[in-house]
Amino acid sequence: MKVLIADKLSDKTVSALKAIGMDVAVNPDLSADDLPGAVGDADILVVRSTKVTSRTVESAKNLSLIIRAGAGVNTIDLASANMRGIYVSNCPGKNTEAVAELAIGLLIAADRQIVNATTELRNGMWKKKAYGKSRGLKGRTLGIIGFGAIGKAVASRALAMEMKVIGWSKSLSPEIAEAYGIGFTADLLSLATQSDLVSVHVAYKPETNHLIDRSFFDAMKSGAVFVNTSRGEVVDTPALVEAIRSKSLRVGLDVFEGEPAGGEAVFAGRELANLVTATPHIGASTDQASEAIADEVVNIVRSYLSTGVPLNTVNIRARSSATQSMVVRHFNRVGVLAGILGKLKSNGINVEEMSNIIFEASKAACCTLLLDSAPSADVLREISKDENIIELALKPIA
Repeated sequence: MKVLIADKLSDKTVSALKAIGMDVAVNPDLSADDLPGAVGDADILVVRSTKVTSRTVESAKNLSLIIRAGAGVNTIDLASANMRGIYVSNCPGKNTEAVAELAIGLLIAADRQIVNATTELRNGMWKKKAYGKSRGLKGRTLGIIGFGAIGKAVASRALAMEMKVIGWSKSLSPEIAEAYGIGFTADLLSLATQSDLVSVHVAYKPETNHLIDRSFFDAMKSGAVFVNTSRGEVVDTPALVEAIRSKSLRVGLDVFEGEPAGGEAVFAGRELANLVTATPHIGASTDQASEAIADEVVNIVRSYLSTGVPLNTVNIRARSSATQSMVVRHFNRVGVLAGILGKLKSNGINVEEMSNIIFEASKAACCTLLLDSAPSADVLREISKDENIIELALKPIA
C-alpha cells in the first residue's frame, strides 16, 4: 500500500510506516495546486497544512484514506471525499498542550506588548515609560470561547496563574463549568462584557464562520486582550481591526483569514500584523506535538490495515437512515452472505450497513444488516430456506 506524505512530518512517521510494510513517498514542498498531479496511485495521503481540494480527490484513483496530521480538517474537501467513499481521519488532542502554551504566551505578550517593545529596542529606542503600563494577568477575568481539550488546557493554566476564568461553549453547562472551577456564561456577549481577556478555541465550521463579530467586539471592555489560536475565519477581521483602533484592544493572533497554506509564502495581512502580536500559525508546532502526531498517524494507518476502518474518522455518517435491522446467524461457509445480499437486491432492498462476526472455531457467524426498508415475507422465507441459515430475525429500528 502506497502512502504519500505531502507535508513536513517527523522522520519517525516515515520509519514507522515503512516498518509496517508501507511504501512511503515524502514530498513536503507540494502546494494545493501541485497535489493533484503528484498524488498518483497513492492509497493513503497524509497532509498537515497543505489543502486537499476536489481536484486532488478526483485525480487520486486509488486513494482510500486522507489523514490530517493535526486536529482540524477544514483544509480537506470533505464533500469530495464523501462522494468517493474516502475516509478522512485526524489526530485530535495531540497538539493540545502546544496550542494552550502558545495561547497563554500570546495573552502575556499582548498584555505586556513584548513584540512592540522588542522592536523598539532593536531599533535602538529605550521606551520603558511607554511599555510599563501593562495591567497584568493575576486576578483578571479570562473568557474562554470553546471548551474542548485546548480550552480546558488553557483554563487549567490560567487558574494556576490565579486568574478568574469563565467559559462559553455549546457543550458547556453550569455543572461542567463548576467541575472545572470556572464560571459559566450563557452566551458570547455575556462573556465579552465580563472578560478582561478573551481566548478563542473553537473548530472552524460553516456555523462558526465569523462567530466573533462586530457585536462581540462592541461588547468587550476597552483595553481588553483578545487572542485567537483556533482558525482565522472564526473572527470577522474588519470588525477586529476596527475594535483595535476604537477600543484599544491588545490582540494576539496565531491564525488569519485567508492565510497561506504552506510553510513559506508572501503574507498579505501585513496591515493587521502591524497592529497585533502575531505568529504564523505555529500553535501546534512543537517537537512534543510533532512526535505525538507522528505516533497517531501510524496508529491510524495500522488500524486501517488491521480492521479496514481507520481511527478518528471524521466523515462517517453519525446516524444511519436505515429503518430495519436484520440479524442472521449462519454457518461460516462460502457464498452464504452473497446469497443473502442477492435476494435483498432482487427485492430492491439497500443495505445501509453490515457487520459479520465469526465465532471461535470459525464454524458459525452472526451477520447484522441495517436495511433501508423491510424485505417482503417471500424474500425472508427464501433466505431462511437456505440450509446454512441458523436463524433470521428482523425488527424495526426505533
